Amino acid sequence: MSAIRAWAALQQGGPLQRFDFEAGPLGEEEVEIRVEHCGICHSDLAMIDSEWYPSSYPLVPGHEVVGVVTALGAQAKGRRIGQRVGIGWHTASCLHCNFCLGGEQNLCAKRQPTIVGRHGGFAERLRAHWSWAVPIPDALDPAAAGPLMCGGGTVFLPFVIHSIQPTDRVGVVGIGGLGHLAVKFARAWGCEVTAFTSSPSKREEALALGAHRTVSSVDVKELKAAAGSLDFLLVTVGASLEWDALIGTLAPKGRLHLVGVVTDKLSLRSGSLLSWQRSLSASPTPSPTLLARMLDFSARHQILPQVEHFPMSRVNEAIEHLRSGRARYRVVLDADFAELEAKS
Repeated sequence: MSAIRAWAALQQGGPLQRFDFEAGPLGEEEVEIRVEHCGICHSDLAMIDSEWYPSSYPLVPGHEVVGVVTALGAQAKGRRIGQRVGIGWHTASCLHCNFCLGGEQNLCAKRQPTIVGRHGGFAERLRAHWSWAVPIPDALDPAAAGPLMCGGGTVFLPFVIHSIQPTDRVGVVGIGGLGHLAVKFARAWGCEVTAFTSSPSKREEALALGAHRTVSSVDVKELKAAAGSLDFLLVTVGASLEWDALIGTLAPKGRLHLVGVVTDKLSLRSGSLLSWQRSLSASPTPSPTLLARMLDFSARHQILPQVEHFPMSRVNEAIEHLRSGRARYRVVLDADFAELEAKS
């Protein structure tokens, strides 16, 4: 097997550079895919920067992958050569613990993240256990589907695990890479949707995405005016917020649910939770089954992220575009290794 060409950070916070590595023999239950497109997620930036914990370098980021199966291990099941699949935050799990057997492989203690301790999708090829290589429906544009594998699944899972109803009043905090998809899902789910944003310029954008109304996430007066109006509030950002005021927007038995990685300590009073039987919860990216369910829902309602494309060879430019906050709303890299080889 030839070396895999990729783009890697060689040190903390450093620019990505061309990097080749040997992947070794294909595992019996693995598939190898030729990467066509790969989204850039803020989690990739966190890994490049060692923001959550010390990363191992060289680091090949990329966990929102769409590509075509090019090789199958001897025991790989349910996948075929030439099939288009997507790979998200995880590439493997143990398959024998209670969570795996119960269909919640994303909670497996031995789950294998795509870019932790292994190389990810900013590369010409990527490997994963066959069960985590999820088929992409034909009705979805593969060039835009990559961010669904992480961002889309992350905001879809709470709707399922908390049995959100079409009659529920749902709020989405943060109209960015995660939040703009959450608004689209909530609207297609049939919910009344309120978009919370700290950016006045995004109010009209949120309405265009499907929100019924908008509220400032940093204006305490606006938050108080929305008091008791929501059944479910999905926080998609990692910033420190007016937590007590946001909890106050919930109706009795309402739930505030976190999917954004808030690195600071949450500072909030418990009284408002206790008095109205409100809940606080969080969730990670979903299992392969839920990823497939999300993709089917997206295909049925033609929900795709709003994306901006860069050739993978311009990855550093794309990363800077995302870091600057200018991205609307997800950035996707298009693999161009063949073109680079033809020019050399």
